[in-house]
Amino acid sequence: MQQKAENIAIKLKILPTKPGVYRFFDADETVIYVGKAKNLKKRVSSYFNKKHEASKLRLLVSKIRDIQTTVVDSEWEALLLENSLIKQYKPRYNSMLKDDKTYPWIAVTRESFPRIYTTRNPDRNSDDLFGPFASVRYMNTLLETIFQLFPIRSCRSFPKDRVPCIQYQIKRCAAPCANLISQEDYAENIRKAVEMIKGNTRDVMKQMHHEMMAFAARWEFENAQRIKEKLEILDSFRGKSVVVNPDITQVDVFSLVEDEECGYVNFIRVMEGAVTQAYTVEINQKFDKSSEDLLWMGMLAIEERFGTLNPDIIVPFMPLIKHPGYRFMVPQKGDKKKLLDLSAKNAAMYKLEKYKRRELVNPERHQQRILSAMQTALGMNTLPRHIECFDNSNTQGEDPVAAMVCFLDGKPAKKEYRHYNIKSVTGPDDFASMEEVVYRRYKRLKEENLPLPDLVIIDGGKGQLHAAYSALQKLQLEDRILLIGIAKRLEDIYKVGDSLPLFLDKKSEAQKLIQRIRDEVHRFGITHHRKKRSKTGMSSQMDKIPGIGKVLATKLLKHFKSVKRISEVEEAEIASLIGKAKAAKVYSFFHSQE
Repeated sequence: MQQKAENIAIKLKILPTKPGVYRFFDADETVIYVGKAKNLKKRVSSYFNKKHEASKLRLLVSKIRDIQTTVVDSEWEALLLENSLIKQYKPRYNSMLKDDKTYPWIAVTRESFPRIYTTRNPDRNSDDLFGPFASVRYMNTLLETIFQLFPIRSCRSFPKDRVPCIQYQIKRCAAPCANLISQEDYAENIRKAVEMIKGNTRDVMKQMHHEMMAFAARWEFENAQRIKEKLEILDSFRGKSVVVNPDITQVDVFSLVEDEECGYVNFIRVMEGAVTQAYTVEINQKFDKSSEDLLWMGMLAIEERFGTLNPDIIVPFMPLIKHPGYRFMVPQKGDKKKLLDLSAKNAAMYKLEKYKRRELVNPERHQQRILSAMQTALGMNTLPRHIECFDNSNTQGEDPVAAMVCFLDGKPAKKEYRHYNIKSVTGPDDFASMEEVVYRRYKRLKEENLPLPDLVIIDGGKGQLHAAYSALQKLQLEDRILLIGIAKRLEDIYKVGDSLPLFLDKKSEAQKLIQRIRDEVHRFGITHHRKKRSKTGMSSQMDKIPGIGKVLATKLLKHFKSVKRISEVEEAEIASLIGKAKAAKVYSFFHSQE
């Protein structure tokens, strides 16, 4: 019981803050509750952070032994997925729909003068369908607005006498039954209505806005407010994610995310335009499998768990092994590409949760693993527990500075950070500047008998790397400290004496740690450089005049407005302000330079 409680506590800390669906499991690994959330972390945590008054809710929380989540793009899609999972698992603590109805659709009939209506039993053979709609309120508001804007018939069939009904009298119908509108004009209204259903509401909203302003100009504020409310609802509706095309009837979606140890294959099953199943399988990369192999192994694991796959399968790339019963596709755009992106997002989230879990359970082991990977990649004999990194900055040789940051066990040790003002170098010489600061740093450590770093990173290419190595040679430390350089453009890593860069996976944790340290020293150094540059920029030629302090310099600048003006005026004019003796010094300073 204690272990299960600790497991839930860890999961609560690493839950994503994105919209999605959560599932609670009991001790028998049975789904007992399915819910949706706009913010998974906030919603799921609320079950365990509050004292619930309802006995049913307290009983539910007491039986929770595990939590699983599925991330989606919006709360809208979360609602659809929640409905599908409730019907699939029939959890004990969920309130099932009494009539077991599906979500409604908007149907457009295929007639010469089509009508628009809602249905829960769509007929794909005779109608064009849009949906399903998770919110009936949104759907009804949308249809009401459509019928207000476009005179579309609502009757199932034309009256026999072909006399316009009351809908024509109140301007809700153009009376196609009496041939009072052409088929072309009616089709244009249907086209605009369909665009609005699809979410292309910009033009429609512009029209409604003009109408609202017209009502307001006539002081008909109730009508203006009514349209304003519909505009707000439509604006919210337009911002929602597009519902998956219902023409995508049966398709399975697979995506792959990798790291150095594992491959994560996510599976999504789509039925009738809605996501019905989602699962991520983790595959160990002990034998350095290719991406194609990992994807196929994941598909086999999913097939074993969920049964036969659908014939149509969406994948991020074509598998090497062809299966006669499957049709693979790699979409580049459209609804199928959105499904592939959604699957990849869930795989990435699963990987992130795994990393967070590791770090929370055993942070030392997590750091140890990263440092071990770096040790292997760089060919070191010991773990790089103590890492230092150098960078220098200047503005065309002016205000040269350098910085050093220190990382201990993969974490920044900010008390050990150092700034350096370049002393022995004049002009824009990055190599000499780098040699100076490296020499100064390790000469001090050597003299004070302080511990030396395991690894030193130089932010720069081969030139700066060899300059730093020269400094270590002068101190006879070249054999005690490993020195590497990271190039600024290609992110290549070099060792002294190697003509070719080291091969590190750009996505590896070792590479990312090196880049993180480089970015940190750059941030630390550029901040110091900007402060010095700003301080230097504040000074003027007036500060260089012997015998003229800041008070007199400020007085002259306030009166003459600029240094250039001071240099052009006569000595007598300056003397009238600060006296003859001081004026002579100012006049002499500017005119002796001519």
